[in-house]
Amino acid sequence: MIAEAVRWGKRGARVNTISPGIIFTPLAKEELAGPRGEGYPRMIDLSAAGRGGTPEEVGSVGALLMGPDGTFITGSDFLMDGGGTAAYWFGELAAQ
Repeated sequence: MIAEAVRWGKRGARVNTISPGIIFTPLAKEELAGPRGEGYPRMIDLSAAGRGGTPEEVGSVGALLMGPDGTFITGSDFLMDGGGTAAYWFGELAAQ
């Protein structure tokens, strides 16, 4: 992705990604209620935010990246998981 930001930047484009964690969409709600959903509530509880995200929150970051306030942002990935990854590597989840 970083290489693409350099290549496409020469054409005036910006290349970024958004990597969402648990976002409460209808599909996520089905998965939370499904056979693999038992671990998700614990992941959410141990995350820094202590909750899942909303589609609107992801949309706000997308709007920033695509709008005039984001013109200096390129070659970046925005991890939007409420601190779930940090909890995995450095929190209670890492200790297990």
